[in-house]
Amino acid sequence: MICRLSVLLFTLFLLTSCAVPPDSPRFQSSGSLPPYDQESFDQYVRETRAWIANNRAFISEDRDLEIELNTPFELRPDKPAKRGILLVHGLGASPWYFIDIATAMANDGWLVRSILLPGHGTRPADLMLADNEDWENIIAHHAELLAAEVDELWLGGFSTGGNLVTSHAFTDDNVDGLLLFSPGFYPGSSYLFLAPALAYFWDWLDIDDEDNIATYQSLPTHGASLYYRSVSTVQKHLDTTRFDKPVLITMSQHDSVLDPNATLTAFQTRFPNRKSRFVWYGDTPQNLGDPRVTAFTSHLPDRRISTFSHMNVLFAPENTYYGQAGSYLMLENGQDGLTPPDDPDTLWFGAWGLNDAEKYHARLTWNPYFDDLLDDIREVTGD
Repeated sequence: MICRLSVLLFTLFLLTSCAVPPDSPRFQSSGSLPPYDQESFDQYVRETRAWIANNRAFISEDRDLEIELNTPFELRPDKPAKRGILLVHGLGASPWYFIDIATAMANDGWLVRSILLPGHGTRPADLMLADNEDWENIIAHHAELLAAEVDELWLGGFSTGGNLVTSHAFTDDNVDGLLLFSPGFYPGSSYLFLAPALAYFWDWLDIDDEDNIATYQSLPTHGASLYYRSVSTVQKHLDTTRFDKPVLITMSQHDSVLDPNATLTAFQTRFPNRKSRFVWYGDTPQNLGDPRVTAFTSHLPDRRISTFSHMNVLFAPENTYYGQAGSYLMLENGQDGLTPPDDPDTLWFGAWGLNDAEKYHARLTWNPYFDDLLDDIREVTGD
């Protein structure tokens, strides 16, 4: 009965089977979370790196790389920065998700910081230790630290991180603008509200092989509950208030996690600034009438790309891990009954769960329009 109920409840983030974890450290919490309220960002990075090194359940032989990809980081420009941005990753992800965008923005003169949400960076079970106050407080603290160093403060977020930074921006007058990549304002599942209650009955929604050093593959029920809380909070703000400062929002028409059309509507009604931009990957929306919206086709057969995924917007084609020739390939992509081909040159790429009897679709993990995205960021931020 519970297993059938979970099939109804969750898609992707909220996956579809009752899960019993194996006897592995990856599915046992490390017992505590690291502090995040240090007086300086440098101290925060040092102490968090040490905590990851001591508590991570490593999944590869390259422990240094695993630590590096999960540790908060800062990139400073050659000259003193007048503008800074704090970047916040999504559920199960890592600070490294922003490395390509952060590098480009630092080269443009920004002071860039990417933080680690409590519960991440070590093992999926540590998501059971965090709560929404931890996530809200770490953003508030590091936004305050960064604001003290720059004249202009921006926040950026991916997926759940987009929810968190948007909610903070509604309450912090120091924030001058937002960059939101696949923000998780409107989930595709209408059953998400049940997640907090279900967390009392079982611990895991999904157990997968942990073979990705930058992302948790498995999801505790409490992690789904944290996402639900972020959705509830940001929707309350969006229902009652407009955000009048500049914002960039990106969204894939074929995002398997979210409701893209609801996000587009929110942009048009709740983010009125003329400098704001909405980057839509897919077919041009009908009856658009908003010059602030730019559409890029996501069907690129010459590159064996059928659709864009929830995550690929963040990564340059040259990224060494998720890029076009990167070392990690997401073959497991929700295609039941299909076997990946032996020849990788016959793989196609797309969003989660894209089924085609004649083509096997791995997850698209890089953005063919990455340079255009950087141009949009520069346009919105006034570079």
